[in-house]
Amino acid sequence: MLTKTLILVLALSGCSGETAPETPPATPEGVGGPPDTTPAPPPPTIAIADLQAQAENIALVPSPAEMQRALEKAGIASGIDKLVKERDFKMDVENKDIVAVRTGVLLADALLTVKDAPNEQLVARLEKVKIGMNALGAGPDIAATIDELNNKIKNEVASRDELLRELDELHGAILPEIKFEAGERAIPLIQAGSWLEGSNLVSEAILTAGKPEAANSLLRQPQIAGYFLKYVQVQGADKAPAEVLGQLETTLKKLQEIASKPVLTAEDVTEVKAQTTAVLALL
Repeated sequence: MLTKTLILVLALSGCSGETAPETPPATPEGVGGPPDTTPAPPPPTIAIADLQAQAENIALVPSPAEMQRALEKAGIASGIDKLVKERDFKMDVENKDIVAVRTGVLLADALLTVKDAPNEQLVARLEKVKIGMNALGAGPDIAATIDELNNKIKNEVASRDELLRELDELHGAILPEIKFEAGERAIPLIQAGSWLEGSNLVSEAILTAGKPEAANSLLRQPQIAGYFLKYVQVQGADKAPAEVLGQLETTLKKLQEIASKPVLTAEDVTEVKAQTTAVLALL
């Protein structure tokens, strides 16, 4: 039951992240003298700030230019645009956690296809990102920047390389702006949506191109799956049904296991695509 995967679990970034102290085991009577009554030290906790610091170091959502270079080096940059599913997400919903994940998915669609997407499609994708950002409470600067980019695309007054550079600047501003306007809660959710969609599209592109060796540079990043796994375990430990947590942990552990292999095969890439497709289908 993954139906509440990202909504009930990854949507818990506003919680404290503290875990309840464990009760120390009792000393068996008559063994080792009287029981030790010294209070046990509380277990270490991992706060949301620690997880966010890890996210910054891991670069969960790399810049558009970095992504483009990596895709080109792997020989799969061309054709990703044709793999994007045109998603009709509703953004006028009360639950902003859902909006954040959906916005992350749409952001990945736009960033991964900026070089190849037809003008009309790229404009539409950026417009959806703007709608999501507005729904999250982003300030007017992001909306104005996206409008400016879309005008350049419509009027064909900028090359795709120039657009890529401008999207790099926009990418650098989006998360800090959202953090300021919508709060820290939205950041991991946007990142989760982008990571899932990016992994899904890249794995499909690798399979379509018949280049499983590309997975070793593009998908072999266990620290990212590990980050979200820790996020779920820390932030969601007592905030969602056990069966939901169990299913999500199983999915993330599988992705981390695959990404930890020294060499990935076509079968591994197929599994990554299946795992991420199953989660995205629930959004």
